[in-house]
Amino acid sequence: MVRRPCVAQLNGRRAECDAATYTCGNRFIPPITNRALTAFKRTRSFFRVTWPWLRVPFWLGLGVGIGFLLPYTLILSARVQARFNDLVFSVPTRVYARPLPLAVGEPMKPDALKLELTFAGYTHDKRGRVPGTWTGGGDHFVISSRGYAGPEGGELPQRLRVTLSGDTIRALTRVDNGRSVKLAHLDPARIATLYGAEQEERRIVQLKQVPGLLVAGLQAVEDRDFKHHFGIDFSAIARAMWANLRAGQVVQGGSTLTQQLVRNLFLTRNRNLVRKVNEALLSMLIEAHYSKGRILQAYINEVFLGQRGNQAVHGFAAASEFYFGRRLQTLRPQEIALLVGLVRGPSYYDPRRFPKRALTRRNLVLREFHTTGLISEAVMKHAQAQPLGVVAKPQLARDRFPAFMDLVRAQITTDFDEETLRKDGLSIFTTLDPAAQIYTEKAIERTLDGMGKRGDDLQAAAVVTDAHNGQVLAMVGGRDPGQPGFNRALDARRPVGSVIKPFVYLVALAQPRNWSLATPLQDEPVNLRQPNGKVWSPRNDDHVAHGEVPLVDALVNSWNLATVHLGMQVGVDKIRRFLESFGLSGVNPNPSLLLGAVDLSPAQVAHLYQYLASGGHALPLLAVRGVLNAHGKTIKRYEVRSGQGEYHAAVQLITYAMQQVAVRGTAHSITDSGLGWLHAAGKTGTSDKQRDSWFAGFTGDRLAVVWVGRDDNKRTGLWGSSGALKVWRELFRKLPTEPLQLDDGSQLQYAWINPQTGHQTDAQCDDARRLPFISGYAPTEHDGCFWQRVRDAFHHDDARNSSANGTP
Repeated sequence: MVRRPCVAQLNGRRAECDAATYTCGNRFIPPITNRALTAFKRTRSFFRVTWPWLRVPFWLGLGVGIGFLLPYTLILSARVQARFNDLVFSVPTRVYARPLPLAVGEPMKPDALKLELTFAGYTHDKRGRVPGTWTGGGDHFVISSRGYAGPEGGELPQRLRVTLSGDTIRALTRVDNGRSVKLAHLDPARIATLYGAEQEERRIVQLKQVPGLLVAGLQAVEDRDFKHHFGIDFSAIARAMWANLRAGQVVQGGSTLTQQLVRNLFLTRNRNLVRKVNEALLSMLIEAHYSKGRILQAYINEVFLGQRGNQAVHGFAAASEFYFGRRLQTLRPQEIALLVGLVRGPSYYDPRRFPKRALTRRNLVLREFHTTGLISEAVMKHAQAQPLGVVAKPQLARDRFPAFMDLVRAQITTDFDEETLRKDGLSIFTTLDPAAQIYTEKAIERTLDGMGKRGDDLQAAAVVTDAHNGQVLAMVGGRDPGQPGFNRALDARRPVGSVIKPFVYLVALAQPRNWSLATPLQDEPVNLRQPNGKVWSPRNDDHVAHGEVPLVDALVNSWNLATVHLGMQVGVDKIRRFLESFGLSGVNPNPSLLLGAVDLSPAQVAHLYQYLASGGHALPLLAVRGVLNAHGKTIKRYEVRSGQGEYHAAVQLITYAMQQVAVRGTAHSITDSGLGWLHAAGKTGTSDKQRDSWFAGFTGDRLAVVWVGRDDNKRTGLWGSSGALKVWRELFRKLPTEPLQLDDGSQLQYAWINPQTGHQTDAQCDDARRLPFISGYAPTEHDGCFWQRVRDAFHHDDARNSSANGTP
C-alpha cells in the first residue's frame, strides 16, 4: 500500500497533514488507498455522465414523495384514526320469542317441548351436559339451559330434569343436586332480525370475553408473529411463498391479522398494485396508532365467517351462534378450532355444505394448537375424534313469522325509529310462543288441504293469546304463513256474523233485574223498517221460529230471531256504545248489528273476546314485553295493568253459556271430537251468504280466534262450524293448555229452573236445569213438579183423543 500525503481543508484554509498518523490538525483522516481512490473516481465519473439524465427523475420523485406521498399518508392516517376512534359496527336488532316457562303443574306435552327445544336451537345429544343441548324423550327430559338476560331479569345456565305426566309437568329438578325447582325458563328462541342497509350479522364482544384458546389459537394459525411485527411480516411472506412454491398451489398466506382487518374495514375486493400499497400503508398506520389488543378485538368482531342468503356473518361471537347455537364462551376446543379454520375460507370450508373439508381443516387447526403448546396431545386427539357438532339450521332468523312481526313493529315504532331498530343492536323480547305459532300454522294448513278443491281458493287467519293477560302467542296472516304481504289477521275486516252475539247477551245480563240465563225470549219473526225505508226481516238459519225459549238456549243455538228481540229491548245504541268502548270505530248503528253486520279483523275480535276470557278485564293485545340495548340494559318495558274488571258476574254467565255452545250448541263438535275435557267456551259465526266462517273460543289459559274465507269475498259454502271451528279443534289437539273452570266465587248462585217458565223448580222434575245466576237475582217463583204433572196429563188426554178418532 502506498501512503500518500493528504491535504485537508480546515476552517477554510489548506493544511498539510501528517501522512504517518493520518491526522490533520486534531482530526483523524482515514487513508485513501489506490483501490478506494479508483472506486471514488469511477463513481464520480459515473455521476458526471448520468446526472444530467437522472436529475429530472430524481427531483421529480422527491417532489412526488414530498408533495403527494406524504400528504396521502397523512390523509390515510387521519382516516384510520377517525375509523378506529369511533369504531361502531352496524349491529342488527334481534327479536326473540318469550322464554319457555317450566313449572310443576304447567301444561306441557312431549311433542310441544321437543318443538320448543328444536326451535330455540337446542341440540339433541346423548348426555345433555353442554349448555344448549338436551337428551331423553317420552316423559323424561334432561335439558342444559343456556341462561339468558331479559327485560324482567334473567337466569343462569342450569341442567334440569323435566318429568311429564298427563300433559303437564309433574316434576322439575336440578341434575347437579337433585333439588326441586319451582320455576325455570329456557332462553327464548330468536324469531327475527332487523338489519340495516348492510345485511351483516354481528354480536360485539370485548377481548376479555373471548376464550383464551380462541385468541391464542387465532394467532397461532393466522399470524404467529402478531405481537412483534409492525403490520407487515416479511418473514411470513417469504415462508408462504416458499410453501406455495413447494406445494405447487396456494396453501399458505402471508397476510397479517392487521392486513386482513384492513381489507374488511377499508378496502374493496379488487386485486391490484394500488390496493396492495394501500393495504401496506394502512396496516402500518394502524399498528403505529393502536395497541395490539385493540387491533385484535376489532378483528375478532369484524372477520367474515359465513353467509346465509344475503345475510353475512361477521365476528366470532355471531359465528358461534350461527354454527353452534351457543354463546362464544361455551365453545369446546374442537368448536373453537372449526371457527378459526373458517377464517381461511368460510365458503370453501362451510361445515353444512362441505363437512369433509371442514372436518379436515378443523383437525389441522387442532394439530396447530398442539404444536404451539396451546393444548395437550390428549385433548387434541379427543377433539379430533368428535363430530363437527354444527346445528342443522343456522340461527339467523329473519322475519320467520311476518304476520306477528307486523304487530311487533306496530307497537315498537311508537318508541323507536326505524334507524335505531336497524343499527343499534337492540334485543326485543316478544310474547310469541313458538309451539303455539307453529301449531296454528299447521292447523290451518291441514284443515284447508283437507277440504279438497273447495279449499284451494280459501284463505285463513288466526290470533292466539294468553287468556289471562292479552299477550299474543301466535298470529297467522294467511295460509302461506312465511310469506310477507297482506296480513289478514290485522288488516282484513270482514262481517263477523254470530261471533258478536255474546256481547249482545252480555249487555243484557249486566242488568240482572231484567234478564238472566233463564229469562224467556220470543224467537218469533220480526220486521223492522230501516232508515232507508227498507224492511229488514231476519230469520233463523234453520228457517224455523222456535217460539218462547230460555235466553241461554237462544245463545247456545245462535237463534237470530230471539237475539234480535233481546237486542231491541236492551237497545241497539247501548250495545253499540259498549263495543266502541273497546276502541272500535264506525260500528253499525242499525239493528243488523245484533246479528254481526259489523266488519272486524281477527285481531279486533280477539281483543273483544279477551274481555270475556280474562273475566271482564279490558286488556289490549300485547306483542312486546321489553327492549334491551346493546349492553344488555333494559331500556323499555311493556306491561298490561288490568283494573278491577267490569260486569264480572255477567261475564261468568256468558262464559257458562258459551261452554254449553261447545257441548250441545253450534260448536258441539268440540265435545264430540274428544276435547270435552277442555270445558272450552266459544262461539261460531257465519256472515251473510256464507262468505265468512268464524270461531272464537277459549280454555283456561288460551284464547284463539280463527277466520276462514276468500279474498274475493265470494261464497265459501262454509258455516262457522264447518270451517273456522275445524281449524280451532285441530290447533287445540296439539296445543298444551288447561281446562276452563268457571269462577263461581261469591258472585254466582245456582238454582234448578223450569225452562218453560224460567221459574225455580225441584231437581227431580223432568227437564229441570241447574243454571247460574248473579247472587241475589235467582228467580223467586217456584213451580215444583206440578207443571210436569199437568203437562203429562195433557199429553195423555191428547193421545187418548187421537186414538178415539182413529189417528195412529
